[in-house]
Amino acid sequence: MRRKTVGKEEEPEINMTPMLDIVFIMLIFFIVTAVFVKEAGIDVNKPEVQTAEDIKRVSALIAISEDNEIWINKTEVELRDVRAVVERLRKENPQGQFVVQSDAKSESGVVVDVLDQLNEAGIRGVAISTVNE
Repeated sequence: MRRKTVGKEEEPEINMTPMLDIVFIMLIFFIVTAVFVKEAGIDVNKPEVQTAEDIKRVSALIAISEDNEIWINKTEVELRDVRAVVERLRKENPQGQFVVQSDAKSESGVVVDVLDQLNEAGIRGVAISTVNE
């Protein structure tokens, strides 16, 4: 004799917990490994050049606006304070490079003064940001 069980059959369910765990782990992985782009704090119209090369590690972007304002990592800085700020940033990231973004309409004297401040701070190999043609 066979007995038949009378009752509700269980409906198949899809367990979403393992998939959500994987999604959250991937999200955390991408957030941690993302390369964050540093911004100078202002928009600069860069001069055009024939040749240029990319830089991998940047400690700070130093932007000079068309009004000759100096910005370092989204903070406006006076010319006399550039050296102190750069020395502090160098201590935070000794392997990084400094990039100067000078607006095409800024005065060349201000750019030279900023480069002099970087030189006095012991920074060598400063890159000038440009636009490739």
